[in-house]
Amino acid sequence: MIKADEALQRLQDGNKRFVASIRGNKKAHISSIPKNKDRQNPFAIILGCSDSRVPAEIVFDQGMGDLFVIRVAGNIVAPSQLGSIEFAVENFGTQLVIVLGHSSCGAVSATTNDIKHPGTQAYSNVFSIVDRIRPAVEPLFDTNLKHDDEELLEAAIRANILASTNQLKHDSLLLETYIEQNKLKVVSAEYSISSGEVDFFDFI
Repeated sequence: MIKADEALQRLQDGNKRFVASIRGNKKAHISSIPKNKDRQNPFAIILGCSDSRVPAEIVFDQGMGDLFVIRVAGNIVAPSQLGSIEFAVENFGTQLVIVLGHSSCGAVSATTNDIKHPGTQAYSNVFSIVDRIRPAVEPLFDTNLKHDDEELLEAAIRANILASTNQLKHDSLLLETYIEQNKLKVVSAEYSISSGEVDFFDFI
């Protein structure tokens, strides 16, 4: 079992390799399939956005079987995502969860646009995502950030990442118990699409 701090260091080191274009020995081909095909042993859980530009295994230079990845637009926390994380923690003993948002997030941008111009979302199911992001973003419109679209979006992305992290820490009795027992760490992170770097923050 890999401890949370070691798992976090692996991800940080892997991202440094990715940014430097230095690939590890992880190869995406049939020979890299874990030999014990009946058992998973991921050292980290990633709750990330569905954006095609942010594939977690590549961003962190990891191989098949290393990460338990859950992807949904806006890296939101809904019952299915929460249940997936609980499953991984309980069954695999994984001690690290990363909430991975990213720059230029379309789901967060859609939310800020909908707050500015209500009713602009054309598809009802998109509202289910926007409505989960909205509570973290709306308070920003009471600040001076509302006058700068670029800074507003960046602040909204961070606020949404932190909101998802907070939900994982407090909306699941199972996860909350593991955290209190120092058997689980939940960390916020943001991937920069322009640089490829992942900024880890909110380590508590």
